[in-house]
Amino acid sequence: MYIGIDFMKEAQSTQQFVEIEDIRNGAVILKNGSLRTVLMVSGINFELKSEEEQNVISYAYQNFLNTLDFSVQLVIHSRKLNIENYLNKLAERQNQEANELLKNQISEYIEFIKSFVELNAVMAKTFFAVVPYDPIVIPSGGKKLLKFFKFGSKTKISALEESLEEKITQLNQRTEQVINGLSQIGLRVVALNDEELMELFYNLYNPETMEKKELKIAKE
Repeated sequence: MYIGIDFMKEAQSTQQFVEIEDIRNGAVILKNGSLRTVLMVSGINFELKSEEEQNVISYAYQNFLNTLDFSVQLVIHSRKLNIENYLNKLAERQNQEANELLKNQISEYIEFIKSFVELNAVMAKTFFAVVPYDPIVIPSGGKKLLKFFKFGSKTKISALEESLEEKITQLNQRTEQVINGLSQIGLRVVALNDEELMELFYNLYNPETMEKKELKIAKE
């Protein structure tokens, strides 16, 4: 009984540090009413590009930033690569192999991968762009003053209040602008849906837990 109570208290205290209220229609709804869209973005090996190509990319990226009238958060998430599934597939291939020479070679390769990963942490990097929408917040003192003004036939401040659908519409417009801007640089951009967002945040808050599946964007 005491264990259950302690566990519930711990879970409640942990939730206090999570600013997410809900995830709906591809939007992360924060406790303060703000919305966020999370975009997964492919990477470019900038060093392998020619000087002319680098200049074109830099100029396009500069133009993209100049077109924005809102802030965008760029996030690089690094984590240790989980190769357990890869090793399991190799083991299955080894069991199916009839040629003893190839079977031994697969076994040696598996041992090499295991020893290499133990000595060298193989990191996977994922790139995200977070698009925000923060609704206008009217101070309590300002609400009294707004009652003296008429907005069409409405005299109450409810005329300025935005519904969730309106917020998502505004957020989607910003999201499309960011996607188009990044696409012009030559990047592949995908907006995460509800399931992918829940999986992403679950993995972020539980780094020691094996991921259910890998998030992937369209291959070039």
